[in-house]
Amino acid sequence: MTTRRAFIGTIAGGLLARPLAAEAQSSRKPPIVGVLGVSGEGPAAGIDRFFQGLRDLGWVEGQNVILERRIAEGREERLPALAAELILLKVDVILAAGGPASLNAARDATKTIPIVMVASSRDPIGTGLIQSYARPGGNITGLVTAPEELTGKQLELLKEARPGLSRVGILWDATTGPFRLQKETAEVAQTLGIELFPFEVHGPADFDGTVAAATKQRVGGLLFAGSPMFVRNRRKIADLLAKHRLPAISVWSSFTEAGVLIAYGPSLPDLFRRAAVYVDKILKGAKPGDLPVERPTKFELVINLKTAKALGLTIPQSLLQRADEIIQ
Repeated sequence: MTTRRAFIGTIAGGLLARPLAAEAQSSRKPPIVGVLGVSGEGPAAGIDRFFQGLRDLGWVEGQNVILERRIAEGREERLPALAAELILLKVDVILAAGGPASLNAARDATKTIPIVMVASSRDPIGTGLIQSYARPGGNITGLVTAPEELTGKQLELLKEARPGLSRVGILWDATTGPFRLQKETAEVAQTLGIELFPFEVHGPADFDGTVAAATKQRVGGLLFAGSPMFVRNRRKIADLLAKHRLPAISVWSSFTEAGVLIAYGPSLPDLFRRAAVYVDKILKGAKPGDLPVERPTKFELVINLKTAKALGLTIPQSLLQRADEIIQ
């Protein structure tokens, strides 16, 4: 009799425990992922691919994850306040999407909440963001665009598009920090027989004067990074380049869509997809300081043939065959 009662009690206890365990599991709050960006253009244009990447990894918004988006709509001065909002929401991880401004705001807001940087053009070691690529330490990890490798390749492509090129101007967004010529870029320029002329831009009001100054220096082409300020003013830049008949190369395809001759840079969809993998690992318990910082593995070349025709340039067939996209 005692054995039968004990058995029935065990069954009943198990039946009662199941709904209690299920209730406890369902009451557990889903993790919160904060997304901080300057705008939805340029290096932050792949944010939708990040969300898709999370879904591919099993994270469904509103079910097992909460996504808090904070986009500054091009106004970088808003980023610190937006980052502070994410901290107050007690997010579990922050995606700093594109450009150093969003990364700086996230870093200044917290030293403990994990930060995943994506499409950042900063030197993460030289600026003290991480200790090393293999073991970043601290609370920051993610993906960088490796500008020291990009710029050299961009010079090669610009020279291929305009074989007689010997003087190239580099437009530099001074709001991202002082200009520093990378050793790799200088070596490539020397090999190609190209003399480099840096021009610092402090704001949109400088564009006219800077491009005019580059023309006076008799540069045969321009190279510039994909900073948020340049992205926001890409059409104005493209118009000025057309006015002064200057071929140019930049990073993102949005520049060639605006009328710049060539774009060569990392695939944004691929970078943001990989950023989702970082967030997935962190939400599952990995420490950001233990996750190696990675560089791009997939690049895209876009050529605007309409611009080439307007500039009187004939793009070599060998270059066109390597293009991922050609704008007619």
